[in-house]
Amino acid sequence: MKKLLIANRGEIALRVVRTAQEMGIATVAVYADQDRDAPYAQMADEAYLLPGDTNLETYLNEDLIVSIARRAGADALHPGYGFLSEFSSFARKVIEAGITWVGPDPEVLDELGDKITACKVAERARVPVVPGLSQPVTDMRPLLDFADEHGYPVMMKKADGGGGRGITLINDSDELRTFYMNHDALQGGDLGDYFIEKFVDRARHVETQSGRDSHGQFTVYSTRDCSVQRRNQKLVEEAPAPFLSDDVIAQLEGFSRRLFDTVGYVGLGTCEFLVTPRDDVYFMEVNPRLQVEHTVSEQVCGLDLVREQLRIADGGSLNVAPPPRGHSFELRITSEDPATNLTPSSGTIESIQWPSGPGIRVDSGVEVGDTVSPRDDSMMGKLIVTAQDRPAAVARVRRALREMSISGVPTPAGLFQKIFTNPEFTAEDGHSFDVSTKWLERVYLNVEPASNGSGQPASVSGASAQEQDRDSDPMETYNVEIDDKRVRLALPQSLLGGMGGVGGHGGISRPRQPLRGRGLRDQEPGAPRQDAARSGVIVATMQAVVTRINVAPDQEVDKGDLLVVLESMKMENYVYAPAKGRVKTIEVSVAQGVDPGQTLVTLDLGGEEQA
Repeated sequence: MKKLLIANRGEIALRVVRTAQEMGIATVAVYADQDRDAPYAQMADEAYLLPGDTNLETYLNEDLIVSIARRAGADALHPGYGFLSEFSSFARKVIEAGITWVGPDPEVLDELGDKITACKVAERARVPVVPGLSQPVTDMRPLLDFADEHGYPVMMKKADGGGGRGITLINDSDELRTFYMNHDALQGGDLGDYFIEKFVDRARHVETQSGRDSHGQFTVYSTRDCSVQRRNQKLVEEAPAPFLSDDVIAQLEGFSRRLFDTVGYVGLGTCEFLVTPRDDVYFMEVNPRLQVEHTVSEQVCGLDLVREQLRIADGGSLNVAPPPRGHSFELRITSEDPATNLTPSSGTIESIQWPSGPGIRVDSGVEVGDTVSPRDDSMMGKLIVTAQDRPAAVARVRRALREMSISGVPTPAGLFQKIFTNPEFTAEDGHSFDVSTKWLERVYLNVEPASNGSGQPASVSGASAQEQDRDSDPMETYNVEIDDKRVRLALPQSLLGGMGGVGGHGGISRPRQPLRGRGLRDQEPGAPRQDAARSGVIVATMQAVVTRINVAPDQEVDKGDLLVVLESMKMENYVYAPAKGRVKTIEVSVAQGVDPGQTLVTLDLGGEEQA
């Protein structure tokens, strides 16, 4: 392997460039116009433009990337994660061009490429799966029979979903019928890509970072716990997974080996499982690539996993992982606003101060002046903190968060501070540790209603009015001096507004504060502000793409019914009816891009004609 093309962008592209250069391998980057000055494009030995305005024209353009690899004389290609990393069609084109594909064979990608076929692999490997129907959904009766047998709630999951997308939680038979009828009426009966699965409550998301070489040698580099999630997407990961019995660890490692051996897997990958409070272990899926959270596995096993990938792809033998040492956390630093249930945001990064010191690692692909775009992932970087044990690592995370400062875009830093002081998360024994995949939503994000008309997670829960009012009035923090002693003073924004301090009136100015999201009632100047419950005009609150329309003209809806699903920065966002009414017009279509303030749906709420 002499020259490596990295078919990705951002921090993962930079991560691969660094290791390849350490190994003496020349690197080739590809970049879209918005990434022209990105660090990874600057650091690579060569860089080539991907002309186009959309990801489909650039980072998802299989033929263009293969042609650039040929032009550059690359003899190997690393796909990173996301984008084309799991596309068997792309892997085949790379291999047919005589270029080494750094990943499992295309046939393996086909077998593990969606959740239905992956469950069939698990059955062949004698690995237990969550009860479900692995055949495509074509009729209502089997769905109802399954739910009657196994009980509610159940999940309807899109076979090619990923990163939490395409999952609908169903709480009762009425919601199941609504889900079926909506898809049947509005999407041409296209339910063949869905399957039904029993919802396992209060389970942990535990995975193994695994590797297997072409000689049949297998290893688990570490276990990981990824239970701190929002909308089924990970936010905090740690290695090794804490408070697991020796029996559960043995099952996780044994099941992972069986899965890799069954398909003849060559390369690195992740086997994902649910672990229940009773220590039942259920297979979820295999991610046939490197993952965002590979860093914590690297920290506790002491091996460079990108180097392992390149060695295996070049026909070499993997390094058997030693027993884990210490404990490591990864915090995803995303452009998401905790004050609005971690809604993805965009903007320009005005300042960054990353933490440093013992046990701190930062993997970032952005710099001051970079724009976070809604067309890409909202993750700006990863903060990885490692110490000799879990309590010490928790304490070090707290210190690192005090040092970190980012302005210009919101981040979850304030939420991380809450998580790492919550005794349910920071517990030092397994009996006190009480974190499952819905814990973050239940405790902090308030997105787990008992029921709603669509069966989708709601964006606001039944939290008390006092709690919502408190969360919607964020604090402004100032550094002041009292008797020459530096003191931090926090005041509610509403109080500052009442003093006439906003905009410099009354002698008090409000400086721009880092690490802060806007409150639920705060909006950018000039942003559209409409009371949808009175006007009936439902608008987009972000730049996004319409992925699903759940209603039809003249359809009656109740308050809380799902109207439209938007996708922004690879995150699904649900738009609900604010009140009971009738759908008057639908102003958008599936796959259409929308801007903040653009009308999605208008409702006739009765009384005056609504525009």
